[in-house]
Amino acid sequence: MTDDAAPIVVVNDASCLIDLRKARLLHLLVRLPYRLIIPLPVRESELISFTPQEWAILDSGLEIFDLPSDQVGEAFGVKAVHPKLSANDCFCLVTTRCHQNSILLTGDALLRGVAIQDGRRVHGVLWVIDELKRLSLCGDGVLATALQLWRDDPTVRLPVEEMAQRLRSLEGN
Repeated sequence: MTDDAAPIVVVNDASCLIDLRKARLLHLLVRLPYRLIIPLPVRESELISFTPQEWAILDSGLEIFDLPSDQVGEAFGVKAVHPKLSANDCFCLVTTRCHQNSILLTGDALLRGVAIQDGRRVHGVLWVIDELKRLSLCGDGVLATALQLWRDDPTVRLPVEEMAQRLRSLEGN
């Protein structure tokens, strides 16, 4: 397999997995044709409220990535330069550096900005909605319900107009 044919790696941070859980989309996330990864420290410390059933769904398509010691040191170097990032944010960023053809899936604005500065491809949960739609992995009603759940949840901070545009498009079908 050449580098061009390498599967796209999607490194998941906790914020996106939490939002996808709220929208009842975890079972669809793992159906995306990408190699889904979560750094071990993120899985162990930030997602402790996930149920065993939710982990069973995620474990069917989400790999846990244990950073080698050199990359752990690299993550702490990132933390020194960007002290407002959490250690787990830094682990996510460095994990994207460890994989060619990778995307960082995050809802964290600071991490997003640092990752973009670092030359990383970055997307959020609205990209997941777009990919599920593009690949016809579920019906429009499922996606519309997810957007409505996010819209109505004050703890979910997504661009209101982008959600509204997608919702109008889905409901128009």
